[in-house]
Amino acid sequence: MQQDSIIVENISTASFDTVSTYPTRPQTPYQVLRLLPKDATPAQQDSAIQAWFQPGEIHYSEQPDTLHLPGHEIPRDLKDVNLPQYYRESFFSKDTLFHPELEAGRYGVVGDPIPYVIGNDNIISSLLIASFVITMLTISFCRNFIFRQIKDFIYIPKSDNVHHATSSEFKALTFFTTLTALMLSLLYFFYTKTFVADTFILTDEYILIGIIFSIIIGYFFVKAIVYSFVNLTFFEGKKNRQWIEIYLFLTVIEGVLLFPSVLLLSYFDIDPKYILYYFIFVLILVKIGTFYKSFIIFFKQKDLYLQIILYFCALEIIPLLALWGGLRFLINILKINF
Repeated sequence: MQQDSIIVENISTASFDTVSTYPTRPQTPYQVLRLLPKDATPAQQDSAIQAWFQPGEIHYSEQPDTLHLPGHEIPRDLKDVNLPQYYRESFFSKDTLFHPELEAGRYGVVGDPIPYVIGNDNIISSLLIASFVITMLTISFCRNFIFRQIKDFIYIPKSDNVHHATSSEFKALTFFTTLTALMLSLLYFFYTKTFVADTFILTDEYILIGIIFSIIIGYFFVKAIVYSFVNLTFFEGKKNRQWIEIYLFLTVIEGVLLFPSVLLLSYFDIDPKYILYYFIFVLILVKIGTFYKSFIIFFKQKDLYLQIILYFCALEIIPLLALWGGLRFLINILKINF
């Protein structure tokens, strides 16, 4: 039988074992550190690396860059100060991924923004807490005056010798009037967000509250001036001073009665309709007290019944309607109509 032309010889595997290995030069710092013992110090490691590797001078290529589009000229150097601006700008020149120093936007689907809740507002919460603390301190300081005003409000004094407020007590009444304006502005802000509109052209909720607060402060100030002018024209100055104190006291009572409603709307999930009914009740109660005290001070001794109605409507009802109409007109201007 003819043998196969491909002769396979049995090569002993022992020949591979007899091949001797020669040490090679380390090519990386890692290989140098592998030659050192495990307890080598950092200084020894640094010395070993410097012994094996000698840093040389780097020579950059001076050949022109040919990586440009075929058919186009060689691109100009961006470091040239005389380079036109259209050479420097590109499609990715303002991309946030190309410039990490620029603020990047968020990727994905935009979700619904969290609605503004005044209970989560630290500034308004701090303001309400500070108002409560200052109110308690002021009431403890002026409690004799407050009890005297309540007594004079319920019982009609038989003589004209009425105890008037001191300068410090008058300042306390003025401060409480400011707090009442703050309570009214917050309540109207709640009313606007619930029944009128939820978005405005203003950038911040504080601006809207500040505008409403300024209008209500102006309302109190203008009404006090009109009261002083009318009362000084038709009545004597002593009764006018007594009326100003009563007017400020009734305003303070209004703010104290409205303060719980602001807290309920801010921190409790209560139906705003109940707060609206409560506000109307407090407003009617304060106006009844205003009508009663103006009649006792100015018109009781003269038996003028028709004049008290005209006086009350001209100085209480009409300014209140004007305030309501002005605020509604302002909100219609500032709200965003979709």
